[in-house]
Amino acid sequence: MGHLGINWPEMERQLRQFLPPRAVVSARQELLAYDCDGLTLSRHQPPLVVLPETTAQVAAAVKLCHQQGVPFVARGSGTGLSGGAVAELESLVIATSRMRQVLAIDLENQRITVQPGVINSWVTRAVAGDGFYYAPDPSSQVACSIGGNVAENSGGVHCLKYGVTSNHVLGLEVVLPDGSVTCLGSELDETPELDLRGAFIGSEGTLGIATAITLRLLRAPQSVAVLLADFTSMEAAGEAVRLVTAAGLLPAGMEMMDRLTIEAVNDYFGVDEYPRDAAALLLIELDGQEGEVAAAVQLATQLCSQAGARTMRQATDAQERALLWKGRKSAVSALGRRFPSYYLQDGVVPRSALPRVLAAIEQLSASYGLPVANVFHAGDGNLHPLILYSAQEPGIEERVKALAADILRLCVDEGGSISGEHGVGSDKRCYLDWMYGPDDLSTMQLVRRAFDPLNLANPGKIFPTPSSCGESARRVAVLQAQGQALPDEAVVF
Repeated sequence: MGHLGINWPEMERQLRQFLPPRAVVSARQELLAYDCDGLTLSRHQPPLVVLPETTAQVAAAVKLCHQQGVPFVARGSGTGLSGGAVAELESLVIATSRMRQVLAIDLENQRITVQPGVINSWVTRAVAGDGFYYAPDPSSQVACSIGGNVAENSGGVHCLKYGVTSNHVLGLEVVLPDGSVTCLGSELDETPELDLRGAFIGSEGTLGIATAITLRLLRAPQSVAVLLADFTSMEAAGEAVRLVTAAGLLPAGMEMMDRLTIEAVNDYFGVDEYPRDAAALLLIELDGQEGEVAAAVQLATQLCSQAGARTMRQATDAQERALLWKGRKSAVSALGRRFPSYYLQDGVVPRSALPRVLAAIEQLSASYGLPVANVFHAGDGNLHPLILYSAQEPGIEERVKALAADILRLCVDEGGSISGEHGVGSDKRCYLDWMYGPDDLSTMQLVRRAFDPLNLANPGKIFPTPSSCGESARRVAVLQAQGQALPDEAVVF
């Protein structure tokens, strides 16, 4: 029996009645694989995990949870970085990693339907031979799943021009928290009804579990070019970003890396693919028709030089382009090999604020005595600061989290957001009321309860509660003293 009064052995027995034997994980040593996601600072081993392979199996598991009052947590590949796929409260983990079928390909209408466990990069692989691709490409695209991308509304390098996951999902088959199955959205680009598809995407598993996802495919561009510019300061690279966007250019992607990241990447591959003495690198990808790309490359080169670029390198061949992008895609892995522990954050600021925000992060890094590596989507101001530390140092986790909070506070103060694509989960729920007032939070809870009145789907995530966020509780007390209306608090099991 669990501390919630849940008889987990009985739950396991009932789950095994309709799931294949290998689909139920109960051995303690096997459950360790599910005790965290990409956010390794917080670990919570679940009491039980199931690995369904069909919509019917997911629906049966969720229906049983609804009948028994058992909370459940949806989990994809476990690459998320907000603690959203972790059973922080005693819950059944429903992992969709074995749901890896491509259900339908409709090239005539430029769409594909997949199960949630299909890996992001597999989608493009399935249609590349016919001249199509799937645009959202998180850096973890060779490991992250489409279901997880939907849950977090993930972006990636190409989100500057082509948008994030919500811009490429046409329809969803969803198992609701009571175990019923419904469809949200349609296979049409525009529909007149309420956009429940849009409400579901980015809801982090709190509104149900997507079991089939219809995605928009794009035609591969006629021409693609990648520019690599290096600078003597992050501020100069930030100025190049400002000049490029102000000139009306819309790159497919625009990514920035600082010196710490450059050194780590070069060491990781054993060759100086990037100039080791550069303070910052800017990668700019331009795509479209041949003449359009040629003109854009010329203008972007001029603007980068105007901002202070030391050298410029251009790649148009697919292999050369992949080589330039290889270091950016491997940056987090490279830093992880060089430093014993890291904490990857995710905030957004207006592009115009990039130079001063980067300078402020450098000052915060010095103040806390903790190195911060910056590698991020510069084109849309989506920062990904990596706080580097040694887990053996006493009290280090508190310092790391305090620095991360200060960076997010800086983003909000600049008119930005606490998250661009990693979600809120448990990691940033205590900061949600920095951005939203009581009425906003109350409305969000109303939407959540409309889908999940029993609060069984990923409970305790996203929203601050007094039991999980002491600082938020103090802010609530202040509002109460002022006589302001408060949002309904999520039920804490």
